[in-house]
Amino acid sequence: MTANTAVIQIEQLSKTYQRSRKEQVDALKGLNLTIQQGEIFGYLGPNGAGKTTTIRLLLDLIRPTTGRALLFGEDARANSVALHRRIGFLPGELNLWKGYTGQQVLDYVGKLRGGVDAAYVRQLVDRLQFDPTLKVRTYSSGNKRKLGLVLALMNRADLLIMDEPTGGLDPLMQQIFNELMLDVKAEGRTVFLSSHVLSEVQAICDRVGILRGGELKAVESVSNLMHADFQWVTLHFREPVAANALAQVVGVSEVQALPDGLRLRLVGDFDPLLRALAPYYVTGMVTEEPTLEEVFLTYYSGTSGKEATR
Repeated sequence: MTANTAVIQIEQLSKTYQRSRKEQVDALKGLNLTIQQGEIFGYLGPNGAGKTTTIRLLLDLIRPTTGRALLFGEDARANSVALHRRIGFLPGELNLWKGYTGQQVLDYVGKLRGGVDAAYVRQLVDRLQFDPTLKVRTYSSGNKRKLGLVLALMNRADLLIMDEPTGGLDPLMQQIFNELMLDVKAEGRTVFLSSHVLSEVQAICDRVGILRGGELKAVESVSNLMHADFQWVTLHFREPVAANALAQVVGVSEVQALPDGLRLRLVGDFDPLLRALAPYYVTGMVTEEPTLEEVFLTYYSGTSGKEATR
């Protein structure tokens, strides 16, 4: 494959579950999404948004109601067995053989996959500070996650599909995970990362998709999201100013009183705010870009006017 090749191409993908004879649930609705070779793509949304459903459809673990998914240009349903050889997968819920040691699990899966570099596996074990000599039943949730990461990474897959990969990891291990994903990207491989840890997404992802109620609400580069169409403005005054003095200004919302001023959210131009400030003596003004979490909440609350793009 060459650069700018679509590793994942999703076209009008939907999944409907029949909860009862009279009730059905649309878990995913007409998803369109393209992910290119060599990018780390963050797939954002809370529990129930449709993230895991998307992953199961990509892996042909469930079948779509309508639409299709292509992996490396091949139909995910028609060629699932061959495609799985090129995929490393970490599920959100990892169920392994509890009576085996971590090393036995690694050896067994390595033999099933074939062509696994034992030296690379040892390197992953060392970087994650994972003890493979213990039995799986004794591992904490964090250590089970480490084992899952080694299993997903061990065959240097062309595509990594990671469902909430850092759950249970401490901050140091989360940083090491970020480094591992950036190594994967540097090698020209691709990562599809489902997460609700926004700091993780902000640190390593090239683009993110925001999913709400089974619908893709936005696809943006992280840099664009961090330059969203609103900002926080903190104003300091010589004399007290009531919060409601600025509440009706065009573009202003969420005005909060501070000991020596006001903090507010501003959408659009500064001019209406500056005109409204004319009667007051302003001693200082600070502007802040929103965090990725605040941007995400804006999309998820439905207050953003942006539409999902491919």
